[in-house]
Amino acid sequence: MGKIVMSGPQNVSLDGVVQDPDGEEGFRLGGWFGQFGGKDLEAWAKVELEEALRAEALLLGRRSDEWFGTRWSSRSGEWADRLNSLPKYVVSSTLVHPDWHNSTVLKGEVVNQVSKLKQELDGEIVVYASCQLVRTLMEHDLVDELRLMVYPVVLGDGERLFGETSDKKSLRLLETRTVGGGLAYLTYELVREA
Repeated sequence: MGKIVMSGPQNVSLDGVVQDPDGEEGFRLGGWFGQFGGKDLEAWAKVELEEALRAEALLLGRRSDEWFGTRWSSRSGEWADRLNSLPKYVVSSTLVHPDWHNSTVLKGEVVNQVSKLKQELDGEIVVYASCQLVRTLMEHDLVDELRLMVYPVVLGDGERLFGETSDKKSLRLLETRTVGGGLAYLTYELVREA
């Protein structure tokens, strides 16, 4: 059985903002990834590579597939080669031909499609970015693990990783470590009722 891991690792500000980390979306507070990651980005890249090497597949929303596919398809090197070769599953009701190589579109009801995918695959199914998808998967208890890369900045505004849920979600801290000199890498598992 597969394990859904929300990661990439998920870049998030100290106050939970995930919006426009690279500054390409035009959000007035965007660009915090490079600005506050700075000298730590080399260490961040090592964590990313480790995760990619462990992954069995990637699970993405349509916009994330377009964003990552555009940037990674033409790259090479160990990290790029791994991402490009991984099977990718894209949740979308509108996408017909995904941009990124080795991609399959999951059409239909998201919860059923992802539940089926978890049954079919073994190993880690890593969700990159895809906030709307993550929220849906969290709401339906399909996420098994969260990996957050926390940046030392409070933005005070912007789209946050988690929105409203129908009930609280309990988590257990599995690991915490410092990446570079200023990033906190936190790993949580979801606690499910027996």
